[in-house]
Amino acid sequence: MKFSLFLNPQIPGSGWAAEENAKAKRPIGRDVESYQKLLHEVREIAVHADQIGFDALMMTEHHFHSEGFEFSVNPLMFLTDLAARTERILLAPLGIVLPAWDPIRAAEDVALLDHFSKGRLRLGVARGYQNRWMNVLGQRWHAAAARSDGSKSDTRNFDVFGEVLKIMKMAWEQDSLRYKSEVLDYEIPAPFSGIEGWPAQEWTQTFGAPGEIDENGLIQSVSVCPKPYQNPHPELWQPFTVSDRSVIRAAQEGIMPWMFTPNPDDHAAKAKLYQEECAKQGKDYKLGEHTGILKIVGMADTREEAIATYGKGMQKDFASFFGPFGYLEVLRKKEDDRHQPISPEKGDFKRMNEVEMALLGTPDDVKRGIQRMLDRMPDLEWFGLFMQGQQGVLPLDTVKRNLEMFATKVIPEFQD
Repeated sequence: MKFSLFLNPQIPGSGWAAEENAKAKRPIGRDVESYQKLLHEVREIAVHADQIGFDALMMTEHHFHSEGFEFSVNPLMFLTDLAARTERILLAPLGIVLPAWDPIRAAEDVALLDHFSKGRLRLGVARGYQNRWMNVLGQRWHAAAARSDGSKSDTRNFDVFGEVLKIMKMAWEQDSLRYKSEVLDYEIPAPFSGIEGWPAQEWTQTFGAPGEIDENGLIQSVSVCPKPYQNPHPELWQPFTVSDRSVIRAAQEGIMPWMFTPNPDDHAAKAKLYQEECAKQGKDYKLGEHTGILKIVGMADTREEAIATYGKGMQKDFASFFGPFGYLEVLRKKEDDRHQPISPEKGDFKRMNEVEMALLGTPDDVKRGIQRMLDRMPDLEWFGLFMQGQQGVLPLDTVKRNLEMFATKVIPEFQD
C-alpha cells in the first residue's frame, strides 16, 4: 500500500478555533500576512512529508474562500512551487475542476507541471460541487455546480466534465488537433473552416506539425505544446467518488477513484463495482487495486491524548462548513433514521471515530483501523490522510509530529 497526504489548506488563525482573529481580519482570505503564513506551513509540511517517506501530496481546487478555509485557489500553480522544494514525493491536484477550465489551457498547464516535476504529477479531475464559485467560473460552458442528483443541471455538469477531459486527452495524444465539440460549442481551430491570414505560413509549413496549415494557407489544426513528460499523460485520479455513476465512468476512463466512504464494508462494495467495471474494459484489477480511501488520522501516545488534540480541533469547522454540503452523511450509522439528515450536533469527533471516518488514537489503534480495510480489500493500493482540523488549526510542530509518528510507526507495517 502507498500513502498520501490530502491538504485543504487553511489560513492559520481562521475558522471557529480562532474566531476573534478571523473576525478581526475579515475577510482573512484577502489578508496578505495571513496568506504568507499559510504558504510557510504548507511548504514545511510538503518538504517534511517528502523527507519522511510519504508517497504523494494531494491538494484540491477552490475559489472565493474569503473565510480562509479550503484555500487552494490554483493547485497546479501551488504544486509547481512545491515541486521545486521537494525531490521524490508525487504531487496531485485532487482535483482540477474541469467544467471551470478551458480544455486546451488546462492541458498546457498540466503538461508544464508534469515537466517541472519530471513525471511526479498525478492528475486529479473533478466536477465541482460548490455553487458559489462553480457557477461563476463554469458559466462559459453553461455548467453549474454538480449536485449528484441526476437533475438536468447535474447532467450538464457531468457531460461538460467528460467533454473537457476528452479534449485534454486529444491535446496530449495528438501532434495536431482538430475537433468540433457540440457539447461545449467549441471549435479547434476557430472558425472550424480554417483561420485565414496566418502571416508565417512558410515557417509553419516547414517546421510546424503536419496538417496544421493547408495548401491555401489556412490554419486547419493546432499543436498543443508541450506534450506531457509522461506518455501519453499523467495517471488520472478522481476525488471523492461516492455515486455509482462516477465509479463506473472512472473505470471507463481509466481513472483511479479516491473514495470517501468511511465504513470498510461500504468502501469494499464501491471497490468491487469499480473492479467489475474495469474488467469490462479489459483491466483485471485485484479488489482494492487502483483505488484509494481517505481518512482523518490523529495520533498520540494515548487514545485520550489523540482525541483531545485532534478531535476538538476538527469538530465545529467540519460540521459548520462541510455539513451543509452533505458531508455529514458519511457519519450515518445503521440505526439512524434514513429519512432524516444527520444533524451538525452528531458531527463530533466521537462519531467520526466510531464510523471510522477518523482514526484517532495510538499508532496501534490506527494500524488496526487500516487492517480492518485490508481484511475486506487485501490489495487496497492507496491510503490518504485527510488533514482536516490540523494544518492551520494546530501548531505546525504538532502537525509535523503526527506525520512523523505515522511515517515511522504505521507506514512500515503496510508499505509495499
